[in-house]
Amino acid sequence: MASSPAAGPSVINLGCRLNIAEGGTIRALLGNADILVVNSCAVTNEAVKATRRAIRRARRDRPGAILAVTGCAAQIDPASFAAMPEVDRVIGNADKLARAAWASTDPLVFGDFVPVAPGQAPAVADGQARAFVEVQNGCDHSCTFCAIPAGRGPSRSVPAGAVVDTIARLVDGGKREVVLTGVDLTSYGHDLPGPTTLGGLVERILRHVPALERLRLSSLDAPEIDDLLFALLTQDARMMPHVHLSLQAGDDLILKRMKRRHARADALALVARLHAARPDIAIGADLIAGFPTEEEAQFVNTLALIDDCRIVHAHIFPFSARSGTPAARMPQVAPEIRRERAARLREAAARRRSGWLASLVGTMQEVLIEAPGDHGHAGNFADVRFPVASAAVGTIAAVRIVAVTADYLVGVPA
Repeated sequence: MASSPAAGPSVINLGCRLNIAEGGTIRALLGNADILVVNSCAVTNEAVKATRRAIRRARRDRPGAILAVTGCAAQIDPASFAAMPEVDRVIGNADKLARAAWASTDPLVFGDFVPVAPGQAPAVADGQARAFVEVQNGCDHSCTFCAIPAGRGPSRSVPAGAVVDTIARLVDGGKREVVLTGVDLTSYGHDLPGPTTLGGLVERILRHVPALERLRLSSLDAPEIDDLLFALLTQDARMMPHVHLSLQAGDDLILKRMKRRHARADALALVARLHAARPDIAIGADLIAGFPTEEEAQFVNTLALIDDCRIVHAHIFPFSARSGTPAARMPQVAPEIRRERAARLREAAARRRSGWLASLVGTMQEVLIEAPGDHGHAGNFADVRFPVASAAVGTIAAVRIVAVTADYLVGVPA
């Protein structure tokens, strides 16, 4: 007979890298309590459904544990989660990193979003291979499709000194790569005293933590990549040659209806500049298929963005109407058309990625090992697999790429 899962704290993270970082901090706050935490996501309707499935599965697995729900889905609609028979407690996003919230026995814990206190350490997910460090949270923009500002509150930045101190400790503990995360990462510093920017933070990290070998950034908003950040991304060898852009669409009218802050030409110009300054840089992007009012010709403009921007790491979503957002009140594209357009985007992205991977055969790559004898990622975030065990998890190996599959590279130790 199968044994029951051991008692003690456990955190199930859904959604973004920010949740992963916050989940690591939550786990440290729980001590030895017999509690299950579902750290929810609300980016799409499917993400909310996935949260409910995770709650039911967690309760089946641990019938005797306290089950708490936090994260964006819980913040936006706490009553619906509190009403689930599986759930004991619901904790808002503003409170989930506070020790007092987890010590409380109240079934609902919801406070106001407040600025990060001076010296407060950022949330960290300290994995075997890399660490995710949350330097920013919340969003001040109002994209018409997005419910995340309701779940995360206004933009708040972690003071640079606390970020640097945290990364220095991680590096002293053996971390070779750090990823900076945030809801709207490029807005970092707007709420802090003085002319503080993401570029300034990155420059400070690189200067004050010289032993850090690899620094990577999560999703960036193209209009806020200033000259300093651009220079660091393209000229500093410790910045990984991998930029993920929040593009969402490739048609100007759709971008306007999304209330994005860039035009198609802006995206093309930025990517052209990045490639000119650092030819090996790999471009990733978020793209939405079937946004309300999207006609076929407008979709084709987004489809063309895959090649026009040389996107090799594509995150593609069929549009999902979130209750309370302006886009949910716009004329909707039929669900089957949304799915078909998302499939076409994924097919184009797969072709582009396959060609890019093939172009890397014969090259040398520095690979962060993430599983013993299995795989890791190069600086450009290409997935690299090893036919035999070659290096310990968390080390960086020089690898010669000898073959390619549809999804990953095959390498041998140099």
